[in-house]
Amino acid sequence: MQDKDVAKALETFDTQLGLAKTADAVWNALHVLTDAVVGTKLFSVMMIDWPNERSGRVYTSHPAEYPVSGTKPINRTHWFDTIHAERKPFVANTIKDIAEVFPDHELIWSLGLGSVINLPIVLGDELAGTLNLLHEEHFYTPERVNAASRLSLAGKAAFLAAMHFDRGEG
Repeated sequence: MQDKDVAKALETFDTQLGLAKTADAVWNALHVLTDAVVGTKLFSVMMIDWPNERSGRVYTSHPAEYPVSGTKPINRTHWFDTIHAERKPFVANTIKDIAEVFPDHELIWSLGLGSVINLPIVLGDELAGTLNLLHEEHFYTPERVNAASRLSLAGKAAFLAAMHFDRGEG
């Protein structure tokens, strides 16, 4: 994607974020931006609940397969070290690599997906959650991973806006 296309996608995101009146509208705007800048076949957002050592899905493009409900324990593997300790995107470009860290790899594969980027979102010097981009195997090239890293500021803005609405401040 060329810089002018990224600038246009960011402009659209900025407009949509400014018009949003719900957390869902915020996440949808971020999903559209992520699709435009990087590309996804499945997009979800997880928020971390540190006091309870759990994470929960707050947005998904596939509600039937990956509903927004419930929580799961934080996955303390090399995945966790990458996104939490190193604060770098976790990238796996084959279903074999995904299977090493995600117990739902069979469901992922059944959806025709085989690569993932988990982009950490850090607020207040703490991991707030992740943006989760999935696509077919080998889709997330170094160029696409670099493009995904450019979504960090938009991700932070979306997290803050969604938290604003979730507190009933919107």
